[in-house]
Amino acid sequence: MLNQQTLQSLRALRLPGMADALREQLEQPQTQQLSFEERVAMMVDRERAHRESRRLRRLLHAARLKQQACVEDIDYRTQRGLVRSQVAALITCEWIRSNQNLHITGPTGTGKSWISCAFGQAACRQGLSVRYERTGRLLDELRIARGDGSYRKYLRLLAKLDLLILDDFGLKPLSQNERHDLLEIIEDRHGVHSTIITSQLPISAWYDYLNEPTVADALLDRLLANAHRLELKGESLRKTRQKLTDREHSE
Repeated sequence: MLNQQTLQSLRALRLPGMADALREQLEQPQTQQLSFEERVAMMVDRERAHRESRRLRRLLHAARLKQQACVEDIDYRTQRGLVRSQVAALITCEWIRSNQNLHITGPTGTGKSWISCAFGQAACRQGLSVRYERTGRLLDELRIARGDGSYRKYLRLLAKLDLLILDDFGLKPLSQNERHDLLEIIEDRHGVHSTIITSQLPISAWYDYLNEPTVADALLDRLLANAHRLELKGESLRKTRQKLTDREHSE
């Protein structure tokens, strides 16, 4: 009876990890041979693991990553310009803690979005807040937010994130309002938090793409200073994998 009350009290105190560990100890007679300190340590470790797991699930849900990608699955076999030492340094997420940016450019199908999501997942695993957004869709949502009065609230939400992923930058021409919205986002984050931008356009073409010298100067000055770059190359991975599949079937 006392044990049941203790379990209920632990759950009431929002200590489900400790409650589960205690229940398992009660069901496993061999744990009775452990010292009191060892049994308490096991319960505390379980509670910590439970909280870390719950926080990771919460961070991943809020991140809304486009793909279920992880850095351990990055494929270096295909020649697309990935340097292991550079990727290994980025995986540590120290660049995020140092409020630096990352630009991933390359032709369609080379894995830009996948790699950005893998870095986003790595950041979540290290307790950092992440949000994935397709650039065009985000700008559409900001346009709607202007109309319903939530614009400033939306910008504040984006400004607080440890890592913001802006995917598919440069896919369509920008309106004047969209250029200024993009500048607002980057200005709020400059020197405070990190941003990943993926684009089919090479960085050398970004100035012309923005098509407004004043905004382009301000935006690129903030984006490119103290930033890391991954310049992917080669043909689409989907095409490459299809060729390999076709070759295997023909043999």
